[in-house]
Amino acid sequence: MKDTLLKIKELAASYADYTAGNLSKLVKIRSLSLGETQVAEELKRQMLEAGFDDARIDKLGNVIGRIGNGKKILAFDGHIDTVDVGNMANWDSDPFSGVISNGFVLGRGTVDQKGGPAAFVTAGRILKDLAFDKDLTIYFTGTVIEEDCDGLCWKYLVEEENITPDFVVITEPTNLNIYRGHRGRMEIEVTFKGISAHGSAPERGKNAIYMASRACLEIEKLNERLASDPFLGKGSAALSEFISGSPSLCAVSDYAKIHIDRRLTWGETKESAVSEIEAIVKDMDAEVVVLQYEETSYTGLKYGMEKYFPTWKIAEDHPLVVNASKAYSGLFGKKPHIDKWTFSTNGVTINGYYKIPCIGFGPGDEVLAHAPNEKVPVNDLVVASAFYAALAHFIAG
Repeated sequence: MKDTLLKIKELAASYADYTAGNLSKLVKIRSLSLGETQVAEELKRQMLEAGFDDARIDKLGNVIGRIGNGKKILAFDGHIDTVDVGNMANWDSDPFSGVISNGFVLGRGTVDQKGGPAAFVTAGRILKDLAFDKDLTIYFTGTVIEEDCDGLCWKYLVEEENITPDFVVITEPTNLNIYRGHRGRMEIEVTFKGISAHGSAPERGKNAIYMASRACLEIEKLNERLASDPFLGKGSAALSEFISGSPSLCAVSDYAKIHIDRRLTWGETKESAVSEIEAIVKDMDAEVVVLQYEETSYTGLKYGMEKYFPTWKIAEDHPLVVNASKAYSGLFGKKPHIDKWTFSTNGVTINGYYKIPCIGFGPGDEVLAHAPNEKVPVNDLVVASAFYAALAHFIAG
């Protein structure tokens, strides 16, 4: 194994320009959720060019590459959609330039999350160079719609494509650390029904804005008493939208709606989170709902799920974490840092719903996700591609 790891490390370094160039090509393609057509085709092309045994696009639009045909199944996942660029004045360069400069690849998606797929394409090429022939099937999934609805893509892969790996590596940015979990989340909407009246006599009506405002203040206080977990941290509730309506600007509001971004720590559930909000609005004319997501992908397929994304974590002594640590130590001669994500990933369905063991390891720093001047070190891509190839050997035994 020592010789194999040395060869993997050497090949990863020799392919640095290749990996960075592939990422640059992906970054140059604008690919918001539901608009991933061109980037999916480019990633498929890169997989085939790297010598993958197979690469195809499913009916939802996910790119599925494969190497090997063994009984045990390992998957590397990376989403290929991105958020938009926001205020262009905050960018120092074109977000879609894909420029490679001073050891970095620049642009939207370099960190979140095209760097991971670029690295796993190189990992696949390394495995083919080394004539990998273990009893292992390796899937490489370039998944879609993650930014709009994390985990939806893996719901499709498991339930429609019947792909159920034994292990999954999520290639979201981890700063080259091994991550073994993160908080869950859900999107809750509360609608308040008031009674309009002329603004000159507000006592005749029932103001929906006042009801919603009182609820908002109580939700702020709710944060003080939410559960906490030693590893994942504390649950949280953030108000992200407040909408109201009335017959005119000279009338009492008869409608208000708030949107709650609820982050769930270990032990918190959909039911417990909804009950907390229902208790706050119990004496108000209000309805609490967990939102549904249903949209049409770039392929024309309409698909959806409830916007409840469960909390997940796996133990530090889990065989997947142990093998990942061995692969990292064997390559780089030091122990990896093991931690968690702040944000949410496709792990919410991979492990949260389907209990498939998964970890995270990816190039780039998550603080640059969704931020202007996003960039990833080329060296991170090199390290990640070596790690993915090495882990495949360790998982194969």
